[in-house]
Amino acid sequence: MKAIKISVYGKVHGVYFRANTCQKAKSLKINGTVKNMADGSVQIIAEGDEKNIEHFVKWCHEGPLLAKVGSIKIFEMKLEGFSNFEIIY
Repeated sequence: MKAIKISVYGKVHGVYFRANTCQKAKSLKINGTVKNMADGSVQIIAEGDEKNIEHFVKWCHEGPLLAKVGSIKIFEMKLEGFSNFEIIY
């Protein structure tokens, strides 16, 4: 199991980034959270199998159709033991 924090920058608000991130995470059996940040980025906490996390990070570089991802930052974290994936409003 692996845990990471991902900060996604670019046109990521108002383009269903959080909803699509939640769907993608659930399809890959990844648990954690996604939320919009005040600086215009999206922050994702993701926990799951290392191979699934790799696929998820690759998806985060593109995001949903309407998004324009400029850059992402990834930080390794300690496992927190999330039991599902949810959007934080």
